[in-house]
Amino acid sequence: MKLIKLLTFFITALFLSFSAYAGSTDLGDNWCSDVKIHFFAGGAEGDGFAGIVQAGAENAIRDTGADAQILYSDWDLTTMIQQLKESIEAGVDGIGMMGHPGEEAIMPLAEDAHKAGILMMYQNVDVPEVRAKYGGGYVGADLSTQGEQLAYEAIRRFKLKARDKAIVIVSPGEKAQREIRTRIVFENYGMEVVVLNGSPAHEADPNLAIGLISTALVANRDTKILVHFSAQMLGNAETFAQASGKEPNELLQIGFGINPQVISGFAKGYVHLTSEQQPFLQGYLPILALCQMKVLGTGAHNQDIGNGFIHTENYKSYIDLVKKSLR
Repeated sequence: MKLIKLLTFFITALFLSFSAYAGSTDLGDNWCSDVKIHFFAGGAEGDGFAGIVQAGAENAIRDTGADAQILYSDWDLTTMIQQLKESIEAGVDGIGMMGHPGEEAIMPLAEDAHKAGILMMYQNVDVPEVRAKYGGGYVGADLSTQGEQLAYEAIRRFKLKARDKAIVIVSPGEKAQREIRTRIVFENYGMEVVVLNGSPAHEADPNLAIGLISTALVANRDTKILVHFSAQMLGNAETFAQASGKEPNELLQIGFGINPQVISGFAKGYVHLTSEQQPFLQGYLPILALCQMKVLGTGAHNQDIGNGFIHTENYKSYIDLVKKSLR
């Protein structure tokens, strides 16, 4: 009995000691207010994808108190590189960079950032060689795996057959690896694949791709499935179908990401499957990571947030979250 009382005493004392310690190390409000961060949202302010990334970043800024500026590039790779150069020259503490320009373009600037002691996080498109050499973390999908899994899911869900025809629109820059893997899976399955080259202009304004897609669909009237490279493009599925004389559900349209326009496409029968990218987390987690790295000395964060699927059977459960820019 004495032993039990003694153990109880020590456990209680340990708990109280831990509680007091935990309370004394509360970071409090605005714990990251001395950390200056430049964060890349990717597209234009409030656009279908970048707007959700922006919402995530803004929530992280409020939660941490970080002195952060959000940058927009209209998905233009040259603009991203110029903004990265300017951010390094500004001497910020940390940068959350979209990896779209690719390893070769980012590598020398990552070296400059490393020499200047600037912490780096990357989102949406990974740059593993850059990170291996100069550090930094990544928040986003494993693009090759995401592209493969979208193709496998489409084959399974829509009961696609060998010799069915697909049109795959390939994104510009490093992100193309995702659609390339989708194409490879389709081709290995025995499907015929027509490849179209997308551009940053299409991502900024999907209506600019109407001519490209309509021409391809007229030339390939037996196309079963059309793969888009971004949420902005997929969100324009109704326009693409109508411009090509396609009725709802006559042409399967799939892709990556979700926004209000994609939800509308599901409801009207023009969108059928998308691979989740969780852009809110692509905004929130890099800023949180940069704050923790600078204030607490933690390591860089690496988070794979891809490969969940939204489809005609479950899209309604996302409606409220999408309206609030949380998914």
